[in-house]
Amino acid sequence: MQVQLIADSGATKCDWKIIGIPKPKKFTTQGISPYFLSPEAISALLQKEVLTRLQGINVQAVHFYGTGLSLPENQKILQRVLRSQFPKAELEVATDMVGAARALCGREKGIACILGTGSNSCYYNGKKIVRNSPGIGYILGDEGSGAYLGKKLVQYYLYDIMEEPLRTAFELRFHQKRADIMENVYKKPLANRYLASFAIFLAENRGHYMVENILEDGLRDFFHQHLFSFREIRSVPIHFTGSIAFGFKDVLQELCKFYELKAGKIIKTPMQGLIEYHS
Repeated sequence: MQVQLIADSGATKCDWKIIGIPKPKKFTTQGISPYFLSPEAISALLQKEVLTRLQGINVQAVHFYGTGLSLPENQKILQRVLRSQFPKAELEVATDMVGAARALCGREKGIACILGTGSNSCYYNGKKIVRNSPGIGYILGDEGSGAYLGKKLVQYYLYDIMEEPLRTAFELRFHQKRADIMENVYKKPLANRYLASFAIFLAENRGHYMVENILEDGLRDFFHQHLFSFREIRSVPIHFTGSIAFGFKDVLQELCKFYELKAGKIIKTPMQGLIEYHS
């Protein structure tokens, strides 16, 4: 078996796994995205955080799956940087959606979904993505994502319809007043991550009818806006990955049951599935 290096990267962190050696190794680095890092910065990160962990290991193939790679220009940037660091290895650079589809579906047909800070989905025919229904960012869409659910929770708070003691719990948990929230959303960078950070409150307060309403409504919007755009929805399993999908998998399973759809795998991260795929 080849010695292979697999990377699954978001904007904030990247999970790495080396397989094909007697004792497979895993580690985590800063996220790698051409949207946020220059080629020089990516190269420096690889040298400092990755190559130092590969001493004595002859990597023969690199499979990099990441966010921000839907643009061909960004894929080319990352390919050039990886080639400079791994001159003799086979290289594959693909989107996080491809990684999710391979991890979830393997070589079978299915619908693959990512529900994390953002949201994305596709129909996968066992070899490639045939159709994609991507999120359009937290301002215009990203239904079912952490940012989308966090936005709904914040709306309850700012519109003053969050009943006690939930409102008190919210204020004690985040120490955020109206002015703080408005500034973080409208004036500071990475508002999507900021909004997604409120999703932890939903997980901590399951059982309250307002929390359950936010979860059901937000995830139902993902079904209506994205999943029902796939004509194969009745004939293949629907798989999910991501922190939101994993954290609220009971809601997803209930929605699949309600709509008479076949629920497939629900996993927190794609890495184990990618290891199986490349093995």
